[in-house]
This record gives sequence, structure tokens and C-alpha cells, in this order.
Amino acid sequence: AREDIEGNMAYCRMLAKQGIISKDEAATILDALKEIYGEIERGDFTFDETLEDIHTHIEKSLIEKIGPLGETLYTGRSRNDQIALDERLYVRNSTIKIINLIREFRSSLIGLAEKNQDLIMPGYTHLQRAQPVLLAHHLLAYYEMLKRDKERYEEALRRTNVLPLGSAALAGTTFTIDREF
Repeated sequence: AREDIEGNMAYCRMLAKQGIISKDEAATILDALKEIYGEIERGDFTFDETLEDIHTHIEKSLIEKIGPLGETLYTGRSRNDQIALDERLYVRNSTIKIINLIREFRSSLIGLAEKNQDLIMPGYTHLQRAQPVLLAHHLLAYYEMLKRDKERYEEALRRTNVLPLGSAALAGTTFTIDREF
């Protein structure tokens, strides 16, 4: 729901920017979407088992709140676009969390390495003790490995952070949408 509403709100702002809907219409839609999100977060939203998915629930609720104006939010995009967007937003949000967790973990490793600069431990190779090493150096090896992993997640984030709305399931749309915005 969060990603669906987040994507709807961004798309609504773009529709207004492009003059496809008015700024007042966009404000009405945005207020209703915020209200719907609040209802979902508080557990006040009523889910209907006969509705297909979260998109349909939000769309139906939006139209109930503001009437036919709610339907204009779906101008120039398809359900396929919306599903792709929600998935991308979910992956993006999750990837950002992972990057932040890696950053925190790397910081913890630095702290542990600083506290254990003189602690000697056995180094292993092929599951056998090999030679003495400093715990600090052992921890910093993981720090470096995590740097590589963080860079991979950042690259994945860059590739994920693309707005698919406006593809219109196949050949695009004739509306002057601005996907970069």
C-alpha cells in the first residue's frame, strides 16, 4: 500500500506539472491519497475480498472519496505500469534500508577494531589455524568486503530507481507525461 500510494502521489504531481490535471485537482487527489494511507496505517481501512489487489482497493477508495476526479489519476498509464512501479518502489525502499544497515554495520566494525587493536587471534585458511593475526585486521577485512557489497546495492538502486509509469503496458501513451520528473 505504501509504495502504491507513494507512486500515485508522484504521478499525480507530474500530471499537474504537465497540465494534464489542474493544480487544484492534484491537491484534492493528494489529500485523498494521504487520507487513505492514514486509514491503512491505523488499521481503519476496510479491505474487500472481492477486489483484485491493493491497486483496486486504493482506486475504489479514491473514487469514493472524490468522485470521478479520482479516475483522472490513471490517465496515461496502465495497471501493468503500476505493478512495475510498486515492485520497483518496494525494492528501492528495501535496498535503501539494506545500504543503511551495511553502513551501520561497517561503522560498528570500525569501533570494534579500534577497541581491539592489540588482540591477537588465530587466522585460518582451509578451516585450519594458519598464523596469528590481529582481531582489528580481521574485522577490517569484513569492513572492506561490505564496502564492495554496499557498492553493488548502490548500483542496483540506481538501476531500480526508474519510473515505469507511462509505458501503458505496450506502446506508451500520447499524453505528455514526464517520467524523469
